[in-house]
Amino acid sequence: MDRTKTDGKNKLVQYLTTDDVAERYRTSQGTVRYWRHIGYGPKGVKCGARVLYPVAECEKFDRQLAEQIEGAEGVA
Repeated sequence: MDRTKTDGKNKLVQYLTTDDVAERYRTSQGTVRYWRHIGYGPKGVKCGARVLYPVAECEKFDRQLAEQIEGAEGVA
């Protein structure tokens, strides 16, 4: 489920839950938590007991994955 909040500049920022991120990348919630632990994947924001992921961070991670794939294709 998307979450929407405003940042300090009155811009709306959409957030994804850990479950949303797991679904987006077709993996488990445990994997998303592990990624956060090792510093991999989209950057999350701690909000009380939960971690929320800005959609912009997920899009940034998508671009990084695409660059890795393009680089790997050039090596083969």
